[in-house]
Amino acid sequence: MTFDELLTTTRSVRKRLDLTRPVPLELVRECLEISLQAPTGGNRQGWHWIVVTDPDLRKAIGDYYARSWNTYYGSGSSAASRYAADPERVKVQERVSASAAFLGEHMGDVPVLVIGCISTPGGLPEGNQAGLWGSLLPAAWSYMLAARARGLGTAWTTLHLAYESEVAELLGIPGDVRQGVLLPTAYYTGDTFRPAPRQPLDEVLHLDRW
Repeated sequence: MTFDELLTTTRSVRKRLDLTRPVPLELVRECLEISLQAPTGGNRQGWHWIVVTDPDLRKAIGDYYARSWNTYYGSGSSAASRYAADPERVKVQERVSASAAFLGEHMGDVPVLVIGCISTPGGLPEGNQAGLWGSLLPAAWSYMLAARARGLGTAWTTLHLAYESEVAELLGIPGDVRQGVLLPTAYYTGDTFRPAPRQPLDEVLHLDRW
């Protein structure tokens, strides 16, 4: 596929993750090798990647994720509750919510769970933390693009962070390392993906000032 096609069709894949087909670890390593080329502040490269394939560990993480999803959905702030005044957008939001609910039930069944972490010696900085997370999140997106190019589906998720300390204890993550994203990874079903509907550029573009 072309670069533009890769960038515009890398979707958050949930219902179409193949939960039964094993994913070779070498393929995941290839994607992570590519992710390590992403930029980091001061070239610190403070990221760490935990690749979870053990069924019992995946189930435990999936249980925490499901608990967090149920709380989130019950709060009334999930995707399905947004943009009620826009009938067309409501349809999209309902599909997103149904897809997220499926992942909430099946996170522990996904063959590979990748958790992106970053070292935080001295703890999290006060105030704006863009510099810290900006040194991890581009690499996570690069991982998702590399996975898409290899026929793998992923989804950007953070709901497990409601139980970050429990997951850290489960996986032996040191206290000065914080988790930033959970990327379920599997082969996807079906042929390909299309660009998603988005707001027109002119509704969000500001030239020179707001």
